[in-house]
This record gives sequence, structure tokens and C-alpha cells, in this order.
Amino acid sequence: MILRVNLTTKKISKEPIDEKILDQFIGARGLAAKILWDEVKGVDPLSPDNKLIIAAGPFNGLRTPSGGKLVVAAKSPLTGGYGDGNIGTMVSMHLRKAGYMAIIVEGASDRPVYLYVDDDVVQIMSAEGLWGLSTFETEKRLKQVHGNVGVLSIGPAGENLVKYSVVISQEGRAGGRPGIGAVMGSKKLKAIVVRGTKDVEVKDRENFEKYTREVFKLIPTLPAYSFWIRQGTMATIEWANKNRALPTRNFSQVKFEYARTVDGYAMEAMKISRRGCPNCNMACGNVVLDIEGKESELDYENVGMLGPNTGIAFLNRVAHINRLADEFGVDTISLGAVLGFAMEAAERGALKEAPKFGDYEGALELTKKIVFRQGETGNLLAEGVKRAAEQLGLEEIAMHVKGLEVSAYNCYIYPAMALAYGTCAIGAHHKEAWVIAWEIGSTPMEDSSGKEYVMNYSPEKAKKVVEQQRIRGGMFEMLTACRLPWVELGLDLEWYAKILSSIVGKNYTLDDIYIAADRVYSLVRSYWVREFKGDWDRKMDYPPKRWFEDGVDGQHLDPERYDELLSEYYKIRGWDDRGIPTEETLRKLGLDFVVEDLRPWLK
Repeated sequence: MILRVNLTTKKISKEPIDEKILDQFIGARGLAAKILWDEVKGVDPLSPDNKLIIAAGPFNGLRTPSGGKLVVAAKSPLTGGYGDGNIGTMVSMHLRKAGYMAIIVEGASDRPVYLYVDDDVVQIMSAEGLWGLSTFETEKRLKQVHGNVGVLSIGPAGENLVKYSVVISQEGRAGGRPGIGAVMGSKKLKAIVVRGTKDVEVKDRENFEKYTREVFKLIPTLPAYSFWIRQGTMATIEWANKNRALPTRNFSQVKFEYARTVDGYAMEAMKISRRGCPNCNMACGNVVLDIEGKESELDYENVGMLGPNTGIAFLNRVAHINRLADEFGVDTISLGAVLGFAMEAAERGALKEAPKFGDYEGALELTKKIVFRQGETGNLLAEGVKRAAEQLGLEEIAMHVKGLEVSAYNCYIYPAMALAYGTCAIGAHHKEAWVIAWEIGSTPMEDSSGKEYVMNYSPEKAKKVVEQQRIRGGMFEMLTACRLPWVELGLDLEWYAKILSSIVGKNYTLDDIYIAADRVYSLVRSYWVREFKGDWDRKMDYPPKRWFEDGVDGQHLDPERYDELLSEYYKIRGWDDRGIPTEETLRKLGLDFVVEDLRPWLK
């Protein structure tokens, strides 16, 4: 069932889902992409015509290992293309238990509201007393009123339409890097509150319980588990620094001389607890006390971007900026990129009202200006790195792809990871193809492979990017489940196919799931092409200019060799030399409904 809510007319309706759509797209990201293709065409992302989609997958609402994720999606106000993100939240459980696979929010309210879903009862309620509050305080108050519920909310960043504002749940879980928080803000939608009490149907209950029980028992026995529990993704700081991949001072450097003050060992010394998503027994959220003595949940990405990338040392300081970002509802990755960009611009004399690298107090002040769009500088930087760089004439130091800021891997000498950023479905994000560990030959959870890394452009790198996108950006985003048991601990992927088959009562192989993933990737790419029309170009799949010009020990990406790698990627995907799916590919994947809309740009 899909719940549709129009905030303009206040009409609420419930619609059945065509089972064929679930067969083709499985759920979550797949379902969101199909809805956006069908219903959101050529609109201003911050207009009432855009639609906010909250989409679950078949793993949600059940006791599935690490199955506590949810997808939030819309046309992105940051990039102008497809935008989504996953978020670990109790809403993933409650939404399915309330009987819904997705919520579509359309139109816009003329005053602040929140959506309250209690099984079959759905209400649009006043949020005038919540508008202006932090995400933490908003969730706290809503739970005081409604009890045992899941909550998604926005903070002042979303209310003020900061282009990289996000949706927050459970004091630090964030989703929707491409500005999904701003879409909620444009609709005057402060929060979505969900309670579900129904049983979720499982076709083969016996095998479902058998498989999930075995996986829950297996995860803590895997070899890397003990170190994972100690440091989680924070182990990546030391690893990235060692391998010349740590974003430092707006990606201008690859090693941070104060890395030890913000790495996994520093975090271990400060850690007071761990947090995880629903149904997780390898929690990744490491909680420390920040410089104000308040709890802040850390992982590699937010520390890497708010610490080394801004030149700020000492974890309690970085934790403070991170907590404020979560309370404000602004993406920590993009914020770190924007702060780093502004600091370099200040160092160059191009931005007067910005701090320089390492200025912790200045970073706090600028963060607040951005969130509340205060002054010319705050207002400009709230638009994101791409727009700010264009206005200041500093495109050569703007670290983004398609408008989405690059996350925490510096890729001067890593063409595969650069390709992963270039071709990610939403812009420069790492979650869909974290190929850098494969490229280097080691992971943060293990010792070095013993081999010296040599930069190369083997076609295998394009193949590996597609392979990981099928798994990470495809399977896990459609199910919806966390990828970390596989990525960090090596859990066999066959478990996911077995569990999915037991839930839906249809035999899925991994290859079946990967075909669905290819379908989603070609649909999302078609959406980008349709929205950009004649402006679409293969250069949109290029990583930042800086990686082709500056260097690490005299090394940097070669544009011609990268272009060859990109062509190989297109060949594997069945896309033409502009990165547009061919008609043959679309029809082979069952995307015939896309062809006519895309006809003007098909060869």
C-alpha cells in the first residue's frame, strides 16, 4: 500500500501497489525512482510540484539483520537531478507495520505541519510550536506526545532551504544528502511520525526465521568483528591517511599531520557508548562527549570532512561541529566540504567573511551563518560548493560531482574510486561503490596487503565499480538493508537472496537482484537526462577538476585515461558515449515506458 498525502488540498488517500512494480524494482530506492519518473517531471525542486517520497523495502518491519534502513527521495534542489538517501530509523519498522511500503507527500502547506500516521489513522497536524526547533528537540517533544513512534524531522537548515539539508532521526541518523531536508522545508513539513502495530506478511516464515537466526548468530563470530566493535568506520582515518587518501584542507592535501588527534584510537579513548539502527548487532555509531560535554555520534565520513578537510584537530572540537550539524539538520559531509572550500577561498583572499584552515571557532560561527542564511556569505554557502564556486570564480577548487559535494576519499591517485564518485546515482557519494579498498588492496579492518600500490587504469576498475553499484547502490538500497556486515565483516551475500526469497515467496538469485539493480540505475540515469535535457553531457560523470591538475608526489588523474575508463563503464552498462542508456538497453531491462520520454536524446 502507498499512502499519498497532499499538503495543499489536505487530501489523504491509500493506493495499492502494482505487484509487477515490486517484481521489477523490489522496493525502497527502486520504488522511489519509479515514482519520481512517473510523477515528477520538469519541476522546480522547491516548488509544491516536487514530491517527497519515503520508501521502505521488503526487509523493513521484520527482524532482518541490519534491516533498519529507509529511503528518502525527491528531485534534488542541490543538483537538479535524482536525489535520495538512506537513513537508519525506527520509521523503517513502523511504516511497514502500519501497512505501507511508501509515503508520497505532494503539494505544500501554508503553515508548519507534521504528518502523523498511526496504522490506518493518518492526520496532518500543526507544527507551529515545533518550527525553529532542533531535530533533537523536535523528536523528543513528538515522542512525549505520541509515545512509541518513529520520527523523521528537519531542523533550521531544512526550514531555511539550505540546499544540502537532510532528514534526521534518532539524534544523529541522517539521510538525503542532495537536499531532501530542504524539500521538506519547502512544503512546511517539519516531521513525519509513524506508529505501526500490524504484522508484516512473510510468505515462508519457517525459512525466514531459520536464515535470520543463523545470520544474527554468525555476525559476531566473523574475524573482523572484535576490531569493528572497537572503532567501526573510525578506523578509516588512520588507513586513509596512510594511503594518501584523506581529504585535508579542501582536498588540497592527502595526509593530515594531526590525524592522530581525530582517529579511531582517539575516539576509543573518548567513547561512552555505541548506537545502531534497528535490528543491528554491529552498531557503527560511536558516541563521544564533545567540547561542551554533550553526546555526539561519530563515523569516518563526518570526522574526515569536519576535521582534516577543514584543518581542525582534536576530536572533541570536531564532535561539537558534528553535533550542531545534526541538530540543525545539515549534511555533515557537504558541510565539511563547504567549510573547507570557504577556508581555502579565505586563504586566497576571495572570501573575506570566512575563517582560515584550522579555525574551530570560525567554523562554528560560519556553520550558524549557513544554517540561518545570515549575511551574504552565509546565504551564498547555503547554496552548496558548486554555486558558490561559480559566483566566486573558483571552480578549480570546488569538490563536487553534479553539484553534490565529494565525501571523504581523496582520489588523485585512485581512478576507480574517482569513477565511482563520477557515476554515483546522486552525485559524489561513496556509499554506492566503495572500491577504494579493493583498489588499494587492503581495508581499515585488516593489515596491509603487503603490496605497494601502483596507479593504473585497468578496465577491471570499471567492471568493479559496476559490480559494487549493483550490490551497494542496488541490492542494499532496494531491500533496504545496511551493507556493513558484508563490507566490513565479509558476510556472504547469498544470505540476502535467501532472506528476500523467504519474505516474498519468490525465488530470487543474486543475479536476479543485480538485474533489478541495473534496471534502477538505468532508470535513474534516464531521469537525470530527462531533467537536464540537452544540457546532459558525459562531462557530468567527471570527478572534480582538482584531481586532474594538482597532485600527490607529482601524480594526479589523467583526463584521457579517465575518459577511457568512463567509456568502459558505459559499455558495461549498455549506455551510449554520452552516458545515456540505449533504447536496446532500456527495452532489455523492461523500461519500455522510459523510451518515449527519452526519445529526443536517444541515438
